[in-house]
Amino acid sequence: MSVHARRLDRRQVSQATTLAGRGGAGKIDREVTHVRTRLRQMRIGARTFVWRAEIRHVQGSGDCHRCIRLRVWGAGKTSQALQADLLSVAWPAPWGACATDGAYPTPADVRAVISHALEHGWQPERRGGTFVLSEHEHAAGFTLPDFLLTDRLRTPESADPTVRVIRAYELRHRA
Repeated sequence: MSVHARRLDRRQVSQATTLAGRGGAGKIDREVTHVRTRLRQMRIGARTFVWRAEIRHVQGSGDCHRCIRLRVWGAGKTSQALQADLLSVAWPAPWGACATDGAYPTPADVRAVISHALEHGWQPERRGGTFVLSEHEHAAGFTLPDFLLTDRLRTPESADPTVRVIRAYELRHRA
């Protein structure tokens, strides 16, 4: 399998998150800003995938954490999209993970997400809809070195990201 990544620029509206603190407790406010969203291309076998990664943040019990929303299309803009919310496992962060975490998925990470999704039912040639790699259904069988799957961006009731990041940190440092 050969993989080639290429950047494309497209003007779009994106959500930007800002962190505002009140009395020591962090609060995430969302505002809409105009930014350039970079679409990238990746070739796996005979198929070309287009993907983008948006930097977001999720609040946990102990800190704010960087979360990357990865979206991939395999057969044009009207094809079934793949979506994976990737929680950075960077820990500890001296001034807060939102302020200092620079994690971003590599092309190898994106290829692993695409391969896992294809093995688990994603049909990129299908028209419309979104195939979600959710924490609930896929986290037990899928790992990346710097990220965990999370549902926190879609459902605030999902597992606490701080607890999951600390657990991942401890597991990495025991080995």
